Amino acid sequence: MPAGDTMRGSLWSVELHPMSSDPFKRVVQAIDAANAQDPNREDWQGTSYPKELLYGLRMSECLERLCPTASELLRLAARGQHIRRWEIPRSDYPATREGYLRWRTRLYGFHGDQLGLIMAGAGYDEDSIRRVKRLLSKRDLRSDPESQALEDTACLVFLEYYFAPFAAGQDESKLIDIVRKTWRKMSDVARLRAVELTLPGPFGAVVAKALDAGMS
Repeated sequence: MPAGDTMRGSLWSVELHPMSSDPFKRVVQAIDAANAQDPNREDWQGTSYPKELLYGLRMSECLERLCPTASELLRLAARGQHIRRWEIPRSDYPATREGYLRWRTRLYGFHGDQLGLIMAGAGYDEDSIRRVKRLLSKRDLRSDPESQALEDTACLVFLEYYFAPFAAGQDESKLIDIVRKTWRKMSDVARLRAVELTLPGPFGAVVAKALDAGMS
């Protein structure tokens, strides 16, 4: 468990402590401090969190369940995957597929740069920083087990926490297509974890329909 974190229910909760002398702990604390500045809020289990802080906590918790032996650098990439994401909003790009891809590509570089600066300040070497940036770039899915583990974690976090709110009011056929695309990005291990998730009401049924449509 990262220093400065305690468990509240099934989720990390952040406690403020003096900056650690351990490089890994310092980076985790700095990521959380950065994401605590997110002006957007999300309520979870009776507590209001800065949105991207909550996302980072969920990523760490999910990675721990999925891959308890994850390397230090993979854990940093997971915690910092959305660092300061609110600074580059989706609305800055056209509401098209091309606009979405441009936005995502910009975010990959932005998150890598932000995390790289923090890691350098904590004493990590250039090879470690390049490795984390490579993981965040999403370029090596399937060929790199750690890159795949990071993507698996993001997909599981999306399905468990964000799919139902996103799906409300959306067309079912569109949702089935989104689940199919998410499923294709996941490893077999992550797919097994995904089918064990309990989603509320009709949203679980949408996932079941997508699976029945031939994803195996």
